[in-house]
Amino acid sequence: MKFLTIKRRTLCVILVSVILICSVVGVCYVVRATSSPKALYTIVIDAGHGGKDGGAVGKETGVTESYLNLQYSLALKNLCEQYGFKVVLTRSDMNGLYSPFASNKKRSEMEKRRQIIEGTNPDIVVSIHMNSYQSSQTRGAQVFYADGSESGQVLADKVQLVLNKNVEYAKKTAKTGDYYILNCTENPSILIECGFLSNPEEEALLQDKEYMQNFCYNVLCGILLYFLF
Repeated sequence: MKFLTIKRRTLCVILVSVILICSVVGVCYVVRATSSPKALYTIVIDAGHGGKDGGAVGKETGVTESYLNLQYSLALKNLCEQYGFKVVLTRSDMNGLYSPFASNKKRSEMEKRRQIIEGTNPDIVVSIHMNSYQSSQTRGAQVFYADGSESGQVLADKVQLVLNKNVEYAKKTAKTGDYYILNCTENPSILIECGFLSNPEEEALLQDKEYMQNFCYNVLCGILLYFLF
């Protein structure tokens, strides 16, 4: 506990300056990066799907979830590293994580993700996904955490709070989710469904570079809130 307190204080002094500006319309988080000689926290960023498993597909443009997951993961990685975090990616390209010799490639893929997390022993895990639903009207970012994980819920609540205040249509509260990537580790973990590829407007937004950068910036702010408070 004492070591954790020291790390938080150091992160506060060395890594960031956080200003919370409250107003009637919402909350704006302004974060400034400063240089740091070494990373104080390690984050595993997991880009969902990959390889033959493209995940959800956009109805208007045909963009695959696996492609967008990777783009958002790389953008979030770059932002996190600017603020002094050490980042480990489960995948850094469009290839799948499964063994080419595996009879069950999905199981092989998920096992590889678990091995990366266990080998890294990160402070948190953030898994990036895109959603889809039968109704094209459904939209909005949603953060999930493992049922029974108190630290995971705290992390999810912080990220969902910032997204809700700063990203249009983002859900108000985080939810529990029965996902392998959340259940395979005791490390605080969240899964973010960044938006719905089944919604034409959100499908277009999710491919916009400025929107992606802003979205990932807000995820970063939620992560900082988790470590600082």
